[in-house]
Amino acid sequence: MSGKYLLDTNIVIAWFAGEPRVRQHLELNANLFLPSIVVGELYFGACASGRKATNLSRIDDLAQESDVLACDLETALRYGDVKNDLRQKGRPIPENDIWIASIALQHRLILVSRDSHFDYVSGLVRVAW
Repeated sequence: MSGKYLLDTNIVIAWFAGEPRVRQHLELNANLFLPSIVVGELYFGACASGRKATNLSRIDDLAQESDVLACDLETALRYGDVKNDLRQKGRPIPENDIWIASIALQHRLILVSRDSHFDYVSGLVRVAW
């Protein structure tokens, strides 16, 4: 599948860990985006790690080299719609993941994540690398 991709936290962590399958996909796709929420989750993990300085530096480098997409009013509207739809389905997902899904929908991006709960979000296209 070709297109523009939004990377979830678990994919970035796999990339940092050097997983060959993820590296291969990332090398083949130039249209990659990061949600600001994922950058925040990565910073949280770095701050809680035993190698804080090294991990923070790695995330800083990634953020500088990437197209980071932040939330705005349109994202917030989509968030409300997505969260309500999930509530009506009886399929809640973590709050940060609702924001990530909302950014993907807003920008018409394919979400790359290993979290199958994203499949409950109407209209969202997800692939797992």
